[in-house]
Amino acid sequence: MNYNIALLKGDGIGPEIVDSAVKVLEQIGKKYGHVFNFTPYLIGGCAIDACGEPLPKETVDGCLSSDSVLLGAVGGPKWDTLPGNMRPEKALLGIRAAMELFTNLRPAKLYPALKGDCPLREDIVANGFDIMIVRELTGGIYFGERGMREGKYGEEAYDTECYSRMEIERICKVAYETAMKRNKKLISIDKANVLDSSRLWRKIVHEMEKDYPEVECADMLVDNAAMQLVRNPAQFDVIVTTNMFGDILSDEASQITGSIGMLPSASLGYSTRGLYEPIHGSAPDIAGKNIANPIATILSAAMMLLYSFNLKKESEAIVNAVDKVLEAGYRTADLAHGAPSRSTTEITDKIIENL
Repeated sequence: MNYNIALLKGDGIGPEIVDSAVKVLEQIGKKYGHVFNFTPYLIGGCAIDACGEPLPKETVDGCLSSDSVLLGAVGGPKWDTLPGNMRPEKALLGIRAAMELFTNLRPAKLYPALKGDCPLREDIVANGFDIMIVRELTGGIYFGERGMREGKYGEEAYDTECYSRMEIERICKVAYETAMKRNKKLISIDKANVLDSSRLWRKIVHEMEKDYPEVECADMLVDNAAMQLVRNPAQFDVIVTTNMFGDILSDEASQITGSIGMLPSASLGYSTRGLYEPIHGSAPDIAGKNIANPIATILSAAMMLLYSFNLKKESEAIVNAVDKVLEAGYRTADLAHGAPSRSTTEITDKIIENL
């Protein structure tokens, strides 16, 4: 099979980690008889420098004409003084909207080899954990009405949280179907004791239960969920929540896995075309030093094989290769804790050796 993949390498360590994922995909292609065609496009700070805008039309058109998209990272202090609509990060919202990606899948898994890197007590994570966070991606407070105005106490700013029935139903459908493919356990996280938007969210979550009678569904308030993630993360399997709550909780979950450099993500819509990226940033302080952890991006490529191309055994081959490399004790600097570490390219080569 032939697959056309748009590459958005972006800024900082983005080019290095995307190049690592490309090498792994090329090896998968050789082993399993697929051809992956890669076309690079500009996004973020490098696009601002070259084109004067963070998301050029050529990039949008290229992504929409591809079979899927692999993204590195965007941003850096070089562009921090630009107005909000010209910041590199604005491109992320723009490309998600252009591709109509309303679902963000963020797995948070504690690998057995990395239990010592988890900041939680050993007894809490003795059996590990494997969580899938299903985050609504294109609604809520990030996309609601906002502005500045003169208020009761003078100048004030406002941002509006708003969710429609359609937006809630479509993300809950993804969550229930994800739960059906895993352990049939779903926890919906909201703030229904305070927010009307959460009350509608909770109502619709339970209306949809009848369509998935095998799934055990429960509610949890977001403040309690934040506590429970560090108290007993193994109680979670699939989580579904809003854009803002998902943003915050997925970052919390990333920290209890040992390193943010380990976590991939997938952004999906109605079609099989998705946007796959590591959840970490551009790390400009280590860019070009060949020390960045490429595993999150490589695992993002594995998610692409599974969710966009339905190549399950190929995806599992990458995940298993990463497991073997970690079990063998190979670490990038973020996981070495002062011990001898391996470079970005060395870790990539070790993963390829284990495919």
